[in-house]
Amino acid sequence: MAKAKPQENEYEDIPGTFVFNAERSRQGYGINMFCMSLMKDQNRKAFKANEAEYLKKYPLTPEQTDAILKRDYNRMLELGGNIYFTAKLGATDGHPFQHLAAVMTGSTQQDYANLMLRGGRPVEGNRSRSGKYAKAGSSIVKDKPKAKAKAKPKGKKRG
Repeated sequence: MAKAKPQENEYEDIPGTFVFNAERSRQGYGINMFCMSLMKDQNRKAFKANEAEYLKKYPLTPEQTDAILKRDYNRMLELGGNIYFTAKLGATDGHPFQHLAAVMTGSTQQDYANLMLRGGRPVEGNRSRSGKYAKAGSSIVKDKPKAKAKAKPKGKKRG
């Protein structure tokens, strides 16, 4: 049976974003089960003792194994990893989540912290890969027509 082509979703047009949907969940089952195993101390110790051997316990593609061993968190997310699960790998390595976010955005931990304190990335240039949502102030979610204001019911004046 041939594998179905992934369904295109509007949110796939957002640059640098891998939305954890049902398809990615299925794709990343092995990554996520591996990461969840790191909740137990004996598993963390076994993984750190021989990472490549430990990963053989899980149904991982070669690309997923490579991403884990290289600590390529963006690639892990692209290949179906869930950010909350992959953070357990970072914690196993002794890194706080802020460090992982900095690595994933190509910055230092301090630069990432400063970026967040300033309100995050600017919207301009970060709306879509295709340019479909290139205008500043546009929204990924299509605008809904505004509802007409309801007229106030007229009542008898008191006087």
